[in-house]
Amino acid sequence: MTTQTIRFYHQGSVREVAGVPPTRTVLQHLREDLRCTGTKEGCAEGDCGACTVVIGELDARGELALKAVNACIQFLPTLDGRALFTVEDLRAASGALHPVQQALVDCHGSQCGFCTPGFVMSMWALYENQPASAGLPTRDEIGAALSGNLCRCTGYRPIIDAAQKMFDYAQHPRVALDRETIAATLRTLRREDTFEYSAPDTRGTAFGSPTFHAPLTLDAFATLRAQHPHARIVAGSTDVGLWVTKQFRDLGELLYIGNVAALKTIARDAQTLEIGAAVTLEDAYAALTADYPELAELWTRFASLPIRNAGTLGGNVANGSPIGDSMPALLALGAEVVLRRDRTTRTLPLDAFYLGYQKTALAAGEFVCALRVPRPAGALRFRTYKVAKRYDQDISAVCAAFALHVADDRTIRAARVAFGGMAATPKRAAHTEAALTDAAWNEQTVRRAMDALAADYQPLTDMRASSAYRLKVARNLLWRFYLETRDDAPLALCDVNAFAFEANAIVAKEPL
Repeated sequence: MTTQTIRFYHQGSVREVAGVPPTRTVLQHLREDLRCTGTKEGCAEGDCGACTVVIGELDARGELALKAVNACIQFLPTLDGRALFTVEDLRAASGALHPVQQALVDCHGSQCGFCTPGFVMSMWALYENQPASAGLPTRDEIGAALSGNLCRCTGYRPIIDAAQKMFDYAQHPRVALDRETIAATLRTLRREDTFEYSAPDTRGTAFGSPTFHAPLTLDAFATLRAQHPHARIVAGSTDVGLWVTKQFRDLGELLYIGNVAALKTIARDAQTLEIGAAVTLEDAYAALTADYPELAELWTRFASLPIRNAGTLGGNVANGSPIGDSMPALLALGAEVVLRRDRTTRTLPLDAFYLGYQKTALAAGEFVCALRVPRPAGALRFRTYKVAKRYDQDISAVCAAFALHVADDRTIRAARVAFGGMAATPKRAAHTEAALTDAAWNEQTVRRAMDALAADYQPLTDMRASSAYRLKVARNLLWRFYLETRDDAPLALCDVNAFAFEANAIVAKEPL
């Protein structure tokens, strides 16, 4: 059934929207149409957090799940069947402040106030999602929740203090979130068939009238993809959204993957972890880290929580960015990508998926269906490292992953080394792997492998780093990997990581 109406829950009622372009953002709708101007626009690319809102949707159990996202790059039709919460929702009829807001006042966490609504919504999501049985969030959990918000005035200390203090206002007057009623409303908004939305683009006829297709089943998605092989697949729009807000591009037909329940599944057997293409980055990294705890730091440093709440692992892989942080780890672990076209599926090793700069092995009408990652087996020594100008929420200059299977006699039986930021695609280091394989895991071997990196990569110089810097960093990361995993006196994380200090959750007294 084709519809021209986007339906979502907002401020206590169901709103219906029609007649706006499918690429109109949630932020534009809030500020320009609904006049909810508490939500601000800063960067228009999901980096500053001034536009943070909270989206509510039904989880697999039919209960309301809340997540903070960036409104500036979310397309309005993706709200269909969901709930939208903004800073205005925290206002009590009596005028009393919500505990989140009161804590910010009491801790002096706001000056100019421009970025404050975004902080409020990130803190509110943390406040609402914190189970009573879990106790208070740690300072590092608070830091992760605020990783997508940039403070311009007060600095982070008073804001983090407020995030801790907000739980002290249990009896403070507030607007109670009626989860049951909202969930019941969302159940009435569930579609029985593919949701399709189209409207003239207000920028002129040159942009046409693209349609936003949102199927519910995997078969329906595959059929639509085969019928519209050039349609732009949209998941969290954490990349595609910038094509609209920054480049003003016409996206044409849009095929939304976010309503396909079959692509949101995570499955395990004894050998394989399978992650559906529509699984969010946050959930995907949680699953990967359960098997490979060495990924914990990369998880927290992959963009910000609002980006990870919206973006998908399948989208990160399919986009083929040379600096996509998830790919080096997946390449090192020997991941495979499951591709589907109509009713036909095929599986490729991930290292055969990338053909050139942002060019993949996807055929016309084909799409990424899932990622398959081998479960841990044998004596695997595995690490990932990200080097960037900032610790949080920054694009990598170099991202590295190393995976070695070392026998009892200290001989390397298999080696997989992969880097991002060093070539036109995420790429394995064939010469380096050859220098490691069947050699003893010792200093002589690692020095030889470090020299081999120059034959594997000739990196570019850009605004993030020079070619010489990247190659030197790559060599040094391999050396660090050796120091952490050598058999004789391996170094603990706190000895090799400048950010591992006692107050930080990533500190490790023993090697992971």
